[in-house]
Amino acid sequence: MANTPISMVKVKRIIQLRAENTSKLKISKQLKIHRKTLDTYLAKLASTGKSYQNLLKCSEADLGKIVYDPLNARTTDVRFIELQKQFPRLLEELSRTGVTRQLLWEEYKSANPKGYGYTQFCEHLARYNLRNKATMHFTHRPAEYLQVDFAGKPLKIVNPHTGQITKCPVLVCVLPFSKHIYVEALPSAKQEHVFNCLSRCMEYFGGVPRNILSDNMKQYIKKNEKYEFKFSETVDQWATHYNTNLEATRVRKPKDKPTVEGGVYVAYLRIYARLRNETFHDLFFLNNRIHELLAVHQDQPFQKLSGSRYEQFVTHERHLLKPLPPEPFEIKHITTGKVLRNYHVMLGEDGRFYSVHYQYIGQRTRIVYDQHTVEIFIGIHKRIATHKRKHTGDLYITCEDHMPPKHLKYKEILGWDADYFLSVAQKIGENSVAVFKKILASKDFVEQSYLSCRGLIKLSEQYGHQQFEQACIRALKGSRVNYGIIKRILEKKMYLLNEVPEDLFTIPRHPNVRGGESYK
Repeated sequence: MANTPISMVKVKRIIQLRAENTSKLKISKQLKIHRKTLDTYLAKLASTGKSYQNLLKCSEADLGKIVYDPLNARTTDVRFIELQKQFPRLLEELSRTGVTRQLLWEEYKSANPKGYGYTQFCEHLARYNLRNKATMHFTHRPAEYLQVDFAGKPLKIVNPHTGQITKCPVLVCVLPFSKHIYVEALPSAKQEHVFNCLSRCMEYFGGVPRNILSDNMKQYIKKNEKYEFKFSETVDQWATHYNTNLEATRVRKPKDKPTVEGGVYVAYLRIYARLRNETFHDLFFLNNRIHELLAVHQDQPFQKLSGSRYEQFVTHERHLLKPLPPEPFEIKHITTGKVLRNYHVMLGEDGRFYSVHYQYIGQRTRIVYDQHTVEIFIGIHKRIATHKRKHTGDLYITCEDHMPPKHLKYKEILGWDADYFLSVAQKIGENSVAVFKKILASKDFVEQSYLSCRGLIKLSEQYGHQQFEQACIRALKGSRVNYGIIKRILEKKMYLLNEVPEDLFTIPRHPNVRGGESYK
C-alpha cells in the first residue's frame, strides 16, 4: 500500500541504493516497496537538501524526524505552512457553540482558494489536535489518594403507591493504587448527603487516605481561582475531623482524576447494567443491592495483573491508611443572627430562640449547630453561649445566667405558686405549713401573698428551721398571722417563753360584755 510505513532499515537501504544511482524501479522490486510509497520517502529525503552521501551519515533519530514526522514531511508545502499557523485559532473556534469543521473549512477556503480540500483540511487539523492531547502516565502510591466524582447518570427509586420516580445521584470513590471502589446512591446531591456518604466510604475502607481529590463540585468549592481553591467551612471541618487533605482538579480537566473516571465506567458496567431490569422502592434496598454487586466486582481477578482489587487493597494498601476517628463526623451548619432586645438569637431552621448574655444585645453573631448542639459566637473564635438543641417544646431556650437582674427576679416571681411554698414549709414543720396556708388564704388573689411567703422563707433561712417553727407555734395562738408578726417574734425572741397564757390574744370576760347567747 502507498501509505504503509516502512522500517528504518529499509529507509537506510533506499538511501544506500540511491547513493549508488540505482533506479527507483529496481529499488521498488528489490525492497518490495510500492512505487508510490518509495516516491513519498524519496520526496521527504530530498526536502532536506542533503545529498544521499550526507544522509548516510545521519543518525536514526534524525532520519526518523525526516521520514516519519508528518509535519516535517510537509515543510516544503506552502499550503501546509499557512494552515499550520492557523491551527491554534481553529481549535479555539471549534470549541465554540455551533462551530463545525465544515464551517471552518469554508471560511478557510474562502480566504485561501488554492488551499486544501475538506478531507485534507480535517486530516491535518485532527493530527495537530491529537499531538496536543498527549496523556501522561501516573504512578500511584498506596493510601496516598482517594478520587471522588459523581456518575453522570443517576439511579432511580419508584414510589410503589403513586409510581413517582425519584432520581438518585450516585457518588463513586476509588483508591487509584488498588482500584478498590466504593459506590453509593444518595437522596440528593446536597452537601450534607455527600459528606455523610464520604464518612461511610471511610468506614468501608477501614481507614483514611492522605488526600482526597475531586473535581470542582459545588458541595466542595466555595470559590474557584486559577491556581487556588477556597473550600467551604463544612468541608474544612470534615477534613479536620478525618485528618486528611482535600484537593480539587482544574476546571473542566477530567484527566486530572482518570482513575475515578474509569471507576464511573466500571460502575456502569458492573452495577448499572445489572440493575437495568430491577425496580427499587426504597434507597436502603437500592444501596444494599449496589454493595452486593460491588463485592462481586472487587473479588474478580484483574485481566492483566495478578490477584483482585480486594486482594491488592488488603495486601498493600489497607494497613497504610490513617486510622478512623473515634466518632463519625456530624455536619455543623453555620448561619448568622442578630441578638434581639430579649437577648435571644433565632435559629431559623427550627424557628426557636436561644439566649446569650444581655450585654450582647444588638450585636451580630455566628451560629454553629449540629443535630445536638447550638453554639453562638461573636466573630470567629469568641463563643458566648452553648445550648442543647431542641426540636420540640418551648420556643425560647433561656439560660438564667444570661438574664438581667431585674428579669431574673421577675422570672423567680413567675415561677412561684402555692404548691412551691407549701413544699418548702413541709421541710420546716407542721406549724410552718399552717402559717403558710393562712397567709396564702389571706388575699383575694393568691399571687398577692407570694412576696410574704418569700419573706417567710428568708426568715427561716436566717434564723434556722427550729426557731422558725417555734415562732409559728406562738403566732398561731393569735387571731391573725402575717409576715410582720413572725418577724417580730423572731427578732424579740418571744418564742423562748416556755408558757404562753391561753388568753394572751383573747378579750377578757366582763359583765358589760355580752356573749354569743345574746345574739341567738
